[in-house]
Amino acid sequence: MNYKALAQNTAKKPNIMKKWLIPVIVIGLIIFAIFKWGIGINNEIIEKEGLAQAQWANVESSYQRRSDLIPNLVATVKGYADHEKETLEAVIKARAEATKPTINIDKDALTPESMAKFQQAQQGLSGALSRLLVSVERYPELKADKNFLELQSQLEGTENRINVERNKFNGLAGAYNIYIAKFPTSFVANYINKNALALFKSAPGSENATKVEF
Repeated sequence: MNYKALAQNTAKKPNIMKKWLIPVIVIGLIIFAIFKWGIGINNEIIEKEGLAQAQWANVESSYQRRSDLIPNLVATVKGYADHEKETLEAVIKARAEATKPTINIDKDALTPESMAKFQQAQQGLSGALSRLLVSVERYPELKADKNFLELQSQLEGTENRINVERNKFNGLAGAYNIYIAKFPTSFVANYINKNALALFKSAPGSENATKVEF
């Protein structure tokens, strides 16, 4: 038996193992680093999206607050200006349209199409409400009514709150959209099927809250 050759072959085995083990370890470390990076990006995407979606709930809450005030406003105006029937009916109809279940947007469905539909309905209500408030100018007794003055104050505050919450949403959703569009974050966003969130788009005059002053 050639013990010398056997000893040489045995000595070569650790060297051979080192040659393939080192690349495997390096590849494993790279894969682990990429995986860890992907997890971090995924968590950041989820967090930014969650903040924007939570803010959307505040937007809807503000619009709902306005809708809740309208029945009392209509009832108060009707008591002094019953013949403003057409204007009152327009407000009631616009409110019904703006509060339809199909108009409200689920936080997971903030698409450009759903946002456009939501905005259109809310702008329709804003327009009808503005026309009603303008008609009040013809009724001094209504303008002096205590209940009406309280509603006026609440509506003004609610319109301002809508504007504030809407701008906050656009800020958070815009930051999220930019984040998932950047390279290489976009790879992770595409992989987990995350799309950009729709933003509020300005309509003529929408940069200002609806005026309810008299």
